[in-house]
Amino acid sequence: MHRSERTEKLSGGDGFEKYYSALYGERWSGLKAALLEEPAYTAWNAGGMESYFMDAASVRAAVSLPLTGAERVLDLCAAPGGKTLVLASLMSESAYLSSNERSPERKNRLLRVCDSCLPENIRTRVTVTCSDGAKWCTTRSDCFDAILLDAPCSSERHVLSDPKYLSQWTPSRIKTVAMEQWALVSSAYRMLVPGGFLLYSTCALCPSENDEIIARLINKFDTAVPDLEGILPAYDRNKVRLFCNTSLPGAEKTSYGWLILPDTQTHAGPIYFSLIRKQI
Repeated sequence: MHRSERTEKLSGGDGFEKYYSALYGERWSGLKAALLEEPAYTAWNAGGMESYFMDAASVRAAVSLPLTGAERVLDLCAAPGGKTLVLASLMSESAYLSSNERSPERKNRLLRVCDSCLPENIRTRVTVTCSDGAKWCTTRSDCFDAILLDAPCSSERHVLSDPKYLSQWTPSRIKTVAMEQWALVSSAYRMLVPGGFLLYSTCALCPSENDEIIARLINKFDTAVPDLEGILPAYDRNKVRLFCNTSLPGAEKTSYGWLILPDTQTHAGPIYFSLIRKQI
């Protein structure tokens, strides 16, 4: 029997356990226990009326998007808004950020976060929109210097903590989400200017939603070049400390990106991220 046929028979908590045990082997027990703990939250103070608390791993991913020389920045799936705050804080004083969310309800939350957490001089350069990011490339191309795509994903940490979602889990959900992720990442890449950077991230554990998405992007577009130096992308630590005084976690190298897992990074994560440059 083909492997995909076997995995399709898995479902619920038992199926979830077997699926991820097969992926992570002996590590799964400790990783699962860490996933059930509270994430490692850190405060990001952008200078507005309120600070925003988010997973330290999410901060580490967001600060990895190079913004030097980027005048047009896009956060394509932006709600609830933490990564938008990071980008808005770190972009140049002449840059503009488009922050998009397809869900009207989540877009309203994103809007509230921007209004309450950003100072006026930055808030005026952040535009919040509500539409399907997968369709953006049908009306525009080569128009953003830097793009962050924190794609919808399986979010295993949340599945584990919710008995209802855990009972409904099947591997087919991963396939459905991966199709959505591909539509978004291919749209984002088409909107990236030559020489620009795309940072793709998820909070998923499964390679189908992480490295395999990037592998498909590289196969589809000859100009897509992943950062494969084997070290984490550098960021301006002095500038980040102006907004966040927490030490950011390290990450494990994967084939095309990095993975921050809570069992080794003091409950930060999970976050996968990959940095892609569009070759000129």
